[in-house]
Amino acid sequence: MDTTWLRWVQQLQAISQAGLTYSRDPFDRERFEQLRHLAAEMLAARTGAPLDTVLGWLHAEAGYATPKVDVRVAVFRDNRILLVREAADQRWSVPGGWADVGESAAEVAVREVREESGYEVRVTKLLGIWDKAKHEHPPQFWYVYKIFFRAELTGGAARTGFETDDTGWFTRDAVPELSVDRITHRQIARLFEHHDSPELPADFD
Repeated sequence: MDTTWLRWVQQLQAISQAGLTYSRDPFDRERFEQLRHLAAEMLAARTGAPLDTVLGWLHAEAGYATPKVDVRVAVFRDNRILLVREAADQRWSVPGGWADVGESAAEVAVREVREESGYEVRVTKLLGIWDKAKHEHPPQFWYVYKIFFRAELTGGAARTGFETDDTGWFTRDAVPELSVDRITHRQIARLFEHHDSPELPADFD
């Protein structure tokens, strides 16, 4: 799928957002507003979302534009990986979610596992920092870095959360249908490789 248009939209939005943050000249600000409107028109035309809705998304972003951070956690038991089923699409992922202000990435990882699966874990290793746009995820307006940790099971018991409705432990050859917006089959395979070879260094794009 050609996502060149999405990269253009993201770059236009980043330029306009930075310009509106730092520029004080009224003529420059007017042009940065025009850039933002152009980005919104392009995004609305390609996605079918109402222009006013898209403009609302873009106006909500302020300050210098930086990638969002998605934290994901690989937990293994008996050579099986912990997956949770997402209530939103009834597909599976490793536990995780957006990083929150006020928590380290590792703290986010521990909390997300607890909230989504019921298990308690201790983060033991950074496995990778991946640029979502460089992997086989569906196109998304927000530019995202995905941080993957390995964590060791320390307690708790399986239960569902607000955003999940099932949990399970899966072997590499029995992975269910994945929520590919959150994780891909290739990423799951790489997590198993890290499990098999703990000495592997962290991955990055």
